[in-house]
Amino acid sequence: MTRRSWSRLLLLLSLCLLPHGLAAQAPACGAPAELLEPGAPLPAVARAAAAGALRVLVVGSASVLGPGTSGPAAAWPARLEAMLAARRPGLRLEFVVRGQRAATAQDSAALLREELAKHGFDLVLWQTGTVEAARGLEVEEMVETLHAGLDKVRAAGGDAVLIDPQFSRFLRTNSNVDAYREAIRLVAAAHAVPLFRRYEVMRHWADAEEVDLERAPREAKVATADKLNDCLAKALVLLLRQAVAEAKATPASR
Repeated sequence: MTRRSWSRLLLLLSLCLLPHGLAAQAPACGAPAELLEPGAPLPAVARAAAAGALRVLVVGSASVLGPGTSGPAAAWPARLEAMLAARRPGLRLEFVVRGQRAATAQDSAALLREELAKHGFDLVLWQTGTVEAARGLEVEEMVETLHAGLDKVRAAGGDAVLIDPQFSRFLRTNSNVDAYREAIRLVAAAHAVPLFRRYEVMRHWADAEEVDLERAPREAKVATADKLNDCLAKALVLLLRQAVAEAKATPASR
């Protein structure tokens, strides 16, 4: 049995041990385990965590700042930081979050370069693709930007995780979002960095009626946005944990 098969088996066993009624909600609000497989290790994160301090940079559009939520603390980067702090109370965490409205990959790459010029990061979480898909921008231009940005992260000694577009029925109907998703997947594979398949995860939650922001009643929009961000953070915790475990299992990976 492969190591990946063992990890899936252990996950299933852990779900069986949950109290009745909780198994369907865990982990990560019921996101399928196969959608949270990182596909690549995070050796810099593993080294930093072992040393007791982790610096994280999050770049993307305004959604990294939690618009429509109850406040900045409900945004998924803030929730991720809180969850990691709760899991590793001795770990010194520093999160820097840079986002702007309607940011393209080029816009977020500029934020990335600006922050890397100040100091290094052990992990960069790069959320991208939604604006390109919505505007019908050139896929190749996005790809070139992502390649250059990931090269800079690697040269600075850090790891990166790419986060693909958010799911929305409007986006699916009115854009060729799959072309951008596939391009981001190929970039992640080319650089051997994990890909958080946000689109598929959010689609699963919507189909399962776990969390569906588009169809939430107006009076429930804020609470639903809070839940969505919390679920995204939970999903990222699992992906990061697996990627770190892979790095520890293959210490010579980089």
